Formats: sequence, structure tokens, C-alpha cells
Amino acid sequence: TLKAKLAKLRNDLLVEQSGGSGGGGGEGFDVARLGDARVALIGFPSVGKSSLLGVLTGTESEAAAYEFTTLTCIPGTMQYKGSRVQVLDLPGIIEGAAHGKGRGREVIAVARNADAILIVLDAGKEGLNRHREI
Repeated sequence: TLKAKLAKLRNDLLVEQSGGSGGGGGEGFDVARLGDARVALIGFPSVGKSSLLGVLTGTESEAAAYEFTTLTCIPGTMQYKGSRVQVLDLPGIIEGAAHGKGRGREVIAVARNADAILIVLDAGKEGLNRHREI
């Protein structure tokens, strides 16, 4: 369809402008799709999403001892069994995210467009974050 062709051309242009390296071009939550698959890292604030992105992809994403260090989508890419996988570090999600609290709508929109979602939890914070309940 025409819409699909336009989307592909736009994506190719964004990848070309970004030099084809890193995790994909774009700003904020509008990150160009890159590679064979897209995985979104989602979870509460300060559970290790940025650290996991760094280990998996070598991408430097700011990590600190305070919550909400990551404010936008940070992309990285990794190789897995001959495939190129784009990994997206998303800001921490909080209760009420579906209603727009804490940039929740943007985070959920990016996660919906991913091929897989990896939910990152800190087992040491189970009592504090009520993982099972939420």
C-alpha cells in the first residue's frame, strides 16, 4: 500500500541520516526502527533498565541512584544469532501510566510497537513496588 511504502521510505531516510549506527535516529520517543526485531525494556523506575541496555548493547544510557534518570527512549542495538536486535530503554513506568501519569502514554505507545517487551523487575524491591499486585 502507499502508506506502507511511505513509512518504509521515511524509515530508510532516518536510518541514512543517522549513519546506520547506534540504535536508530530520532528524538524523544520517536526512534527509527532499526534491525530485525525491536525489544522494549519496561519496568518501574530504578530497576536496572539502563544498566541492562548498556550490558546488552554497549550503549551508554545515564544511570544514577535517583528515580527517573531516563526521561526519553534510549535505543541500542545488539547481535543475536545473526540477527540485529534494537533494544529500547524506556523511562520508568508508574501507577496511572495508562492515564498519562509520568509520560505513561508515550512509554506504552513505544512498547505496543515493539516486537517483544522485556519486563525488568528488582526482586529486592518486591514489598516496596508490589509487583504481583500491580
